[in-house]
Amino acid sequence: MKAIFYGLRNNHVYLVLITLVCGTVVLWAWEKTPFLTTVLPPQDHVMRLSPVIPDDKIEEKQVSVGGDISEQSEKVMPDDKIKEKQVSVGENISDHLEKDDKIKEKQVSVGENILEQSKKGVDIAVVNATNTSSSVVEEGNTNLTTLLDKEHEISPSTKEVSDVEQVSEQKNSSKQGEKKNLVAPSSSVRTDSSVRGEDNNNLTSHVEKQACSYAKGKWVTDDGRPLYSGFGCKQWLSSMWSCRLTQRQDFQYEKLRWQPKDCKMEDFTGSKFLSRMKDKTLAFVGDSLGRQQFQSVMCMITGGEQRTDVINVGKEYGLVKGRGAIRPDGWAYRFPNTNTTILYYWSASLCDLVPLDITNRSTDVAMHLDRPPAFLRHYLHKFDVLVLNTGHHWNRGKLKANRWVMYVGGVPNTDRKIADIPGARNLTVHSIIKWVNSQLPRYPGLKAFYRSISPRHFFNGDWDTGGTCDNTSANAAGMEVLQEESSDDLAARAVKGTSVKLLDITALSQLRDEGHISRYSIKATPGAQDCLHWCLPGVPDTWNEILFAQL
Repeated sequence: MKAIFYGLRNNHVYLVLITLVCGTVVLWAWEKTPFLTTVLPPQDHVMRLSPVIPDDKIEEKQVSVGGDISEQSEKVMPDDKIKEKQVSVGENISDHLEKDDKIKEKQVSVGENILEQSKKGVDIAVVNATNTSSSVVEEGNTNLTTLLDKEHEISPSTKEVSDVEQVSEQKNSSKQGEKKNLVAPSSSVRTDSSVRGEDNNNLTSHVEKQACSYAKGKWVTDDGRPLYSGFGCKQWLSSMWSCRLTQRQDFQYEKLRWQPKDCKMEDFTGSKFLSRMKDKTLAFVGDSLGRQQFQSVMCMITGGEQRTDVINVGKEYGLVKGRGAIRPDGWAYRFPNTNTTILYYWSASLCDLVPLDITNRSTDVAMHLDRPPAFLRHYLHKFDVLVLNTGHHWNRGKLKANRWVMYVGGVPNTDRKIADIPGARNLTVHSIIKWVNSQLPRYPGLKAFYRSISPRHFFNGDWDTGGTCDNTSANAAGMEVLQEESSDDLAARAVKGTSVKLLDITALSQLRDEGHISRYSIKATPGAQDCLHWCLPGVPDTWNEILFAQL
């Protein structure tokens, strides 16, 4: 050994020392130099050493087995406490491991429930789109001769005011950010741990109910129609809308039934409707097309038969005929057996109308475009189902005849874009829907609908320029709606992102130009044709069937 040592003492000893020094430097640099850490693998991949805990800081993370991080904190811990903590953590992990089997069993159960629900899901069809350009009239028309007991209406120009619509949509979006919708989107499926038992059934039921697009489908002949006699229902139906009492000879339009494409619509019966609306109130608020829908549902419920037990409760809602008025502002009736109330309130513009001088009958009327009607503000809390509509009164002739002066923010409007008829209507529709949507959290049981516009069918002119709708064949424009989007673009945009539902009837009604009053009347006197209102029984019955299916 000595000989070997002395043999290495000269050159080799120096070589060994140099190697040790270089190795030490490399190891030190490996740990401290960022460059080497990017080139060489971490030390613990080579040497499985115990981790080094810095003296200045120790991070603690307590993580539950469910995956929720309850706390994250940084603490400086003395060395003698670290081991105690490690032991405690080890014991907790042992406890959690013992519960693993139960957790896995629940996860499997939840997974199976969600899988079953997903199998039942169907794609939700959206509303249809058809061209309703026939509703265009000139804004300069000042001929105020009205049809059918002063209830005929003129549709607005189709000119759009994009800037006003964008402002309304931005305001709507801002409001949506402040309040979440009460009704979850039908396409969403909850997969969290709260999906259990009855929740699964409710979710499946919700998906099934929302799967049908009632606006997409076709008209089919049904010998079981109509749902009530056109000769009867005199208790509720205005004679001017009962085409069986006129000179009209063809009544094939009464035999048509709407069949949605994606599902079978539930058959309407008066008993089922009253049972579903037990202790509830249905309110229609809108123009004379809303009044037709109200009269239609009254005839559908009673089958057109006389009902002496039905009570007139108009006084409860201030619906009484004023001095000098042709008729009251609406009607309200109650079916005592089920305590079901159905009412109609006339509000052609769906905005607040306030006379500037209440003592002067010829005074101008402030038309507050951004305020809901006073009737809605006073009685909304008493409603369980609300159906709104407006549209055909938005024209210069109607505004001038009624002496309506546009107000916004409580003062006369000075914005030219809003002063334009489409801009004013756009602002009002967005405002009323936004207001109703803001009230829904206060009344969780309230279901609100905005009914899309009912189409006009004047051909070869308008109502005061020789326009006619003499067609008696239902298939003149086809019998089926296949397009996905609503024909009433304004209505669709206004309800988007709100809990107010769209009762979309425009496209399906567009196919039924033979269903209008046309040239027929009680007295058989010649005059302008009514290609706006519908014969009853007729198309408005379908609107109520679709409403009933969504209650």
